[in-house]
Amino acid sequence: MIIVSGRLYLRPGTRTQFLAASAEAMAQARTTSGCHDFVVAADPMQADRVNVYEEWATREALERFRGEGPGEDLSACIARAEVGEYEVPPAKR
Repeated sequence: MIIVSGRLYLRPGTRTQFLAASAEAMAQARTTSGCHDFVVAADPMQADRVNVYEEWATREALERFRGEGPGEDLSACIARAEVGEYEVPPAKR
């Protein structure tokens, strides 16, 4: 399983636009084969921050979904990103 988790710090005044644009990506991801979870959410304590969390069955599923990555409109909102990818081995049964 692949976990993508972290924080995005947005340019002032862009969080509402960023979250609205991210809603479509969340809806698409959650119906994509191999996606277990996908969330982009406003941080309740920092006005310029959003938190991201993705959970994918395989790296291939993640890469198929990502395609070209965020559009220019979303990328232009991001001032700084602190996001990591983590491979989690299957649980022992």
